[in-house]
Formats: sequence, structure tokens, C-alpha cells
Amino acid sequence: MSDESRPARPPRTAAVIPAAGRGVRLGPGAPKALRALSGTPMLIHAVRAMANSRAVSLVVVVAPPDDAAEVKNLLDDHSLPDRTDFLVVPGGGTRQQSVRLGLEALPDDITAVLVHDAARPLVPVDTVDAVIEAVRDGAPAVVPALPLADTVKEVEPKLGGDPEPVVATPERARLRAVQTPQGFDRDTLVRAHDAIAVDGEGATDDAGMVERLGVPVVIVRGHEEAFKVTRPLDLVLAEAVLARRRANDGF
Repeated sequence: MSDESRPARPPRTAAVIPAAGRGVRLGPGAPKALRALSGTPMLIHAVRAMANSRAVSLVVVVAPPDDAAEVKNLLDDHSLPDRTDFLVVPGGGTRQQSVRLGLEALPDDITAVLVHDAARPLVPVDTVDAVIEAVRDGAPAVVPALPLADTVKEVEPKLGGDPEPVVATPERARLRAVQTPQGFDRDTLVRAHDAIAVDGEGATDDAGMVERLGVPVVIVRGHEEAFKVTRPLDLVLAEAVLARRRANDGF
């Protein structure tokens, strides 16, 4: 059978979860992604959030290099959907390097990629599906985001806690607070990682890398429960969300 007569392969989506960071703002101890949330590592919640989408066929966890074996054992020890494949690869020194290592581990037949923060463990499946649908409809890069509730000031940064002069007040209606998973056409994201050099801490926003290529990025509606667990207070909020889910949905 010639290549022209073969049926087109269905699109396959993989999620890459960079989880190699230490999470300094949560204090000393285990890496942030391995901190417990309702008795289960935050990373497992994030993996399940991706695997809950029937469109996600593979989840790649990019683990701290010294903890890759432990992370693999964690995935093996927890109940995860049978329809989804899981892979653990050692990460790099920056988030950008870790995402790149995750991309390099993807099978050739993956056509769309989600990049998701392990520190956003509670993103609802409807948000994940909305991002994937927008990519499959032709958007090369998709970001879930929410309108801002607070007025934002641009300032001239000062060290040592000194008062900071206000430079400008952006129009709030034009601003959005970005979440994950961010979704991409695979070739577009790989091209961005090939083109954008890793300097210092590297890029922390994959959609921003795509923007620098001149490729359009679109926004879909995010969700309040897709917040990032960064500070101890965020852990309290996350526990409250899980408690409400258990009460309402038997989660």
C-alpha cells in the first residue's frame, strides 16, 4: 500500500509535566512536586489531571535527576487510568531544559503536546479538553487563562524593600492570568525550543517562546481551581478544594 493510500493516523496528544524543581517557596524538604496533598503527592494529582482527559494517550513526567527512580515507583504505586501510558525521564537544570528532555522522549506519532505544571494539581478535565480541542482545530499554541480581579501596576523594581515608583497602570480588561496546561502543535513547540537559547534560568513560559517565533498564541477560558501551589497558603486552599470535591463528587 502506498503512503498516499494509507489512512491518516489519528492525532495523538501527550502531556509533558516538568517536575524537577525544588519548590523553595514551600520551604525545605522534598521537591515541591512530591509534597503530599490529602495524603497523595502533588505530582500524582497533576498526572491524574492530565490522564483524566481521554484525548491524552501519554503522560511524560520529567523528574528531578536524583529522584527519577522514586517518581517511577510513585506512578507504579498509585492507581492511574489503564488507557494512558506513563513515562518518567530525568530532568535538567532549568524548566526549559526539562521540557526539552520531555519532548525528546515523545514517540514519533505524537502530534500535539501539553506542557503542564506539576504545581497545578487540580486543573479540571474540561480545561484540559478545551486546550486540546483548540490545538486540534488548528491553533499552533493555546493557553488557558483568566481575567484579572486586581488592578495591576507596572513599577520600577527596587532592592531591599524600598518603595517602588509606579511606571504605568495597564488596562486590566486586556490582561489575563496564564495557567497550564499550555497546548501546542508538536512541531511548533520543538521549533521554539530549537530556536530559543537557554540563558540563565531559561524560559519559564513555553507559549512565550512560541510568541518569540512570531507564531500566534490564543487564549481559552481557564479555571479558578487550576491555581499554582507555590506558598504554604496555597496548600491550605488546595486541601479545601479536594475536601469539597470529595463531599460533592466522591472524588
